[in-house]
Amino acid sequence: MTSPDFSLHGAIDLGARQAAAKRAQERPAATGGSSSVIDVTDATFNAEVIDRSRDVPVLVDFWADWCQPCKQLGPILEKLANEAAGRWLLAKVDIDANPGLGQQLSRMGVQGIPFVAAVVAGQMLPVLNGAAPEPQVRQVLDQLFDALREQGLMPEGADAAETGDGEAPQPAGDPVQDEAEAALQRGDLDAAAAAFGKILETKPNDGFAKSGLALVELQRRVEAYDPQQARKDAADRPADAAAQISVADLDLVEGRVDEAFDRLIGAVRRTSGDERESVRKHLLALFEVLPPDDPRVGKARRRLASALF
Repeated sequence: MTSPDFSLHGAIDLGARQAAAKRAQERPAATGGSSSVIDVTDATFNAEVIDRSRDVPVLVDFWADWCQPCKQLGPILEKLANEAAGRWLLAKVDIDANPGLGQQLSRMGVQGIPFVAAVVAGQMLPVLNGAAPEPQVRQVLDQLFDALREQGLMPEGADAAETGDGEAPQPAGDPVQDEAEAALQRGDLDAAAAAFGKILETKPNDGFAKSGLALVELQRRVEAYDPQQARKDAADRPADAAAQISVADLDLVEGRVDEAFDRLIGAVRRTSGDERESVRKHLLALFEVLPPDDPRVGKARRRLASALF
């Protein structure tokens, strides 16, 4: 088949990627102190928790003034939220003052407080039921964020800030970057991969290089496909994970980004076990091709969260 144009200037908006990286770097500095801890009510919960969770994880601490264990856990959560400096937020809900949210807890089967839930991409997940010492709380939160990263549900900026090792993109005009660009434009995938590898040797989390390698891997796959046969197989076998993955690759190469993501999210819903896991991982790999702030990636991450949970 004809090789598509994989110039990063065409496939990836470098300005958008640089802006996203800058936002990720600036977010902790811009969000600190008490702004990491907010009080929410029945009236503000959707805006302050559900909507904000599409950009940054929000932990919700359900408490009451008469609850002594709440008074032990609350300060620990507030301390950790302030240490996180905007990588995640803590929302505190007084269930006595907000009976609507208290009733929602009862409908969820929660028997008592303190109760802590994580809201990520609009989805609520239980985290803690009862008080715990600070080391245990830290461990639970570390495990939570590790799991979110593995599932591809941690927003890009929060993920980079949590690990503390994100790298800024290479500046425009960098010779190694130019070498990678030129190799992609002439279709020399091996040279392009080598150039991106050079960047990653010194900056393992460079967003430009990671996206470049994702593009190289994508092009290598699609060059081995028979597009007409691949689409026929996917139409004939909607439950075949491998068939859907192949067509998602073709859709992305041809610029049908939403169609590619929708196809794999549908496959996640229809499959289970190892097949489901292979589809999920492939979708995360396709996310790497686009800038993290591309609205289509954000939309797909939220739909993936819904499909998984």
